[in-house]
Order: sequence, then structure tokens, then C-alpha cells
Amino acid sequence: MRTIKLTIEYDGTEYLGWQSQPDGKTIQGVLEETLKQITGERVHVIGSGRTDAGVHALAQVAHFKTESPIDLNSLQRALNSLLPKDILIKRVEEVDRDFHAQKKARSKVYEYRILNQPLRSVFHRQYSWHLPQKLDEEAMSKAALFLIGEHDFSSFRSSGTPTKTPVRKVFRAEWKKDRGGILRFEIEANGFLKQMVRTIVGTLVEVGKGKISPEEFKEILRCKDRKRAGPTAPPHGLFLKEVKY
Repeated sequence: MRTIKLTIEYDGTEYLGWQSQPDGKTIQGVLEETLKQITGERVHVIGSGRTDAGVHALAQVAHFKTESPIDLNSLQRALNSLLPKDILIKRVEEVDRDFHAQKKARSKVYEYRILNQPLRSVFHRQYSWHLPQKLDEEAMSKAALFLIGEHDFSSFRSSGTPTKTPVRKVFRAEWKKDRGGILRFEIEANGFLKQMVRTIVGTLVEVGKGKISPEEFKEILRCKDRKRAGPTAPPHGLFLKEVKY
């Protein structure tokens, strides 16, 4: 039995997220069906994490087990010829049998993109959140620094989602602006709660609008109350950028 590791890029616009669902198109479901065509086997593809509906990935990592003797280059070519154009297999590797895309991950990096200008963009509409009001980038950057370290992130998770612990360790959280005017929030942590990044971004935008101060943002993190945080940012601005092992 071989263990195959995939690095995957996808546009999540037309999908109901990563995880297979009985009545909807998902990234995992499409991958498993395509691999069945290639290998003749029913395989289970395990991702590093579950991206929500509409969320994209620049480098999602997944693995599956197979008895197929197909060589790696042929497998990559076959996958990319059969998969829809919004899913790309960037890399195929054979790894140790104990590799696990989710359990072996040390950290993940997410990026959220905001187009902060008066006019919306036709070409950025599926890949960034358009906010016409000028945001205070300095205040947002100051507030983001409070995220670094080990904290209970209950204030920034989807209500009613079960998890063993809401404590996560954030290694970095920073805003950058590129030449095209896109504000990029990048955050790396040892794990993320459901909708955690999007809720953090939605709350940081409230800081940028002047509705709450960086110090109030710090208090929202400390109080562990989702009702105190801001709105959840829309999914189409979010990208899973990297998974580190």
C-alpha cells in the first residue's frame, strides 16, 4: 500500500467547501471521484483541514492510500487532465506510510484579501472583499499583534461548533498592502477554529473603520464571547496559503 501526498490549488467559488457532502459538489468529492477513474479504487482523500464553501487554496495538502502502481508523473498528468479547471494538482509525492496531512501538520498559513478602494473591481470580485471606506491600516496592524501567542479564541469562532479546546497558538499576524492596492492579512497558527480567520478579519475591519479601538479588540479576545466580536468576513477573500510539516 502506497501513501501519496498531493499539493492542491483550487478556486472554491463553485464548491460547498472541502468535505464531501451527499448533495453537493465539494473539492474532496471531486478528487475522490477522479482518483477512482484513474486507479479503479475507492480512495479516501484526507486534507490538512476543511475549507468552507467559497474559500480558496493556494497550497492545500492532502493524502490518500492506494495499491495502484501508477508512477507519480503519470498520476499528476492524469489528475490535471480529468479535474475541472478550477482544481490543479501542483505536486504529487510518495511519502512514508505514517504521513497524515492533518495530524502531521505543524502550522497553517491563511491569507485574507481586501480591496480597499472606492470602486469595485471586476477581476478581483471573486478573490477579495471590496470595502470602499478607507481603513486605518495602522490601527488594524496594532490590533493584529494582540493575536500573537497562545489564546482561547472562543470570541472568534463560529457559534456552536464542537472542538476539544478553543486554545490555539498564533505565530504571526500581519497586514501588508501590495502595489495593486490589495490589503493582505496573513496569519500563521498551529490550528484554526471554524470561521476563526474570517471572524478575526471582520473584527479587525471594525478597528479599521474606527468603530472599535485596538485595545477594545484585545478585550474582545480576552472575554471569550463571540457576540462581542465583529461580523464574519465573506469567504471569497480567504486563501489557505501554506501547510507546514
